Amino acid sequence: MRAFIFPGQGSQAVGMGQALAEASAVAREVFQEIDEALGQHLFRLMAEGPEGDLLLTENAQPAIMANAIATLRVLEREGGIRLADKADFVAGHSLGEYTALCAAEALDLATTAKLLKLRGQAMQAAVPVGEGAMAALLGADVEKARALADVAAEGEVCTVANDNDPSQVVISGHKGAIDRAVALVKEHGIKRGVLLPVSAPFHCPLMQPAADAMAEALAAADLRAPLVPVYANVTAAPVADPDTIRKLLVEQVTGTVRWRESVAAMFDAGVHDFVEFGGKVVGPMVKRIAPDATATSVISMDDIEALLKSI
Repeated sequence: MRAFIFPGQGSQAVGMGQALAEASAVAREVFQEIDEALGQHLFRLMAEGPEGDLLLTENAQPAIMANAIATLRVLEREGGIRLADKADFVAGHSLGEYTALCAAEALDLATTAKLLKLRGQAMQAAVPVGEGAMAALLGADVEKARALADVAAEGEVCTVANDNDPSQVVISGHKGAIDRAVALVKEHGIKRGVLLPVSAPFHCPLMQPAADAMAEALAAADLRAPLVPVYANVTAAPVADPDTIRKLLVEQVTGTVRWRESVAAMFDAGVHDFVEFGGKVVGPMVKRIAPDATATSVISMDDIEALLKSI
């Protein structure tokens, strides 16, 4: 069995999608459709920068989705394959869950771009700059991370945001609490704590205003049943019912991204082949979670052609 998987924030880089667009009219169509949906030159920003603008959450989120969907569409249209014939499940890390839903045709491309633009804006606006922070805990499992977060909170928000793999967990919350957590890592048997260069504390209760905004937007969005089930971040379980998907996407804004559990559950369900589109982020995580699985990252035309020969 096979899963198509999609990266989250942090996988953006100036130049993303440029070579693919030069090589494929299909990719150019994807980028143009998203530009038109958003009323901005997002692809120009992806290709040329400036990096500071691309890093803004409201731009990074639709850009990462655009790059991944363009890669998938080239595979599908130029390779003459259908996702439903080649993948048993889809999944994505945080914003990548929207990409996964677009890939599985639960959301159309324009709707996905608009939702991610709004999601980025709402997440940024939820907490004043400087009041929140996130940190990666290296050499930490989720139990150690939770214990550290509980001690560091001291009445503030400090929670597990991303359970990425057995050796990396991200915490999120008030800046003071995150700073205290980083200072206490050694006492909790954790190798290192690294503050992340993010503009807001994602996936924690401070994001509730953004969750409210997404609830309203998703209620109005045309969301259909996906071609194949999607593994939801907040439950680490497959889902296909549109109303349930809406509810879980809202919960995802403030909830923990249970990526480690999602990959482990897919592997246990028989998925031993994972294909990441548009990045090389979640694929390496898969190998740390399920060493016996195969994980392929598809970014370039050469990657697409190699994948076509193997699936």
